[in-house]
Amino acid sequence: MIKLVAFDLDGTIGETLPLCIAAFGEAVSPYLSYKLSEKEIIQTFGVNEEGMVKKVAGEHWQEALNDFYMHYQKMHAICPKPFEGIKEWISELKQRNIIPALVTGKGERSCQITLRQFEMADCFDAIETGSPDKNIKAEALLSLSDRYKLQLSQIVYVGDTVSDVISCNQVGVKCFSAGWAKSADLKLLEECNEGRVFRTVQSLISVLNLEF
Repeated sequence: MIKLVAFDLDGTIGETLPLCIAAFGEAVSPYLSYKLSEKEIIQTFGVNEEGMVKKVAGEHWQEALNDFYMHYQKMHAICPKPFEGIKEWISELKQRNIIPALVTGKGERSCQITLRQFEMADCFDAIETGSPDKNIKAEALLSLSDRYKLQLSQIVYVGDTVSDVISCNQVGVKCFSAGWAKSADLKLLEECNEGRVFRTVQSLISVLNLEF
């Protein structure tokens, strides 16, 4: 029986990927001799914003990082609220005594900016944020297992990328792929997570309700 549902943030809780790309581009451009393409920005993903900025801004990474937070907060009107049904689902999980957690590759500061914007700062019982050095979602899931004394089979993860599926497979956590964001690559998700890709929040809720 499922005891904990862990959520990704960007592309799962809200359509924040365009915001991340736009703010990152604005932040690092003054420190480069050329404008980064969207593809180049996406290639820095997997680590938190500190790690992303360090990859491209060199010795000016600290200034660029400060600029990123400024732009990220200022531009959050691009994505003013979470996907429909997410907040209600988390409230329902709590009513069922199922632990809602957040496991994101974002840094703590940008994560909190988004949660405040979404009025979700108090929604999650546990929040695990990313590292500047590598993707640590697998380690974060193990940490949640230890913290709440749960078997990994009692935890599920909801995320929107292939890397989320890979991280879950590394530690034996079942991953359900969120395909409701515009940025979701449904074909790739189906190839690596067949039968567990969902195009709407409600369709995933309906399936998970059978496992609680």
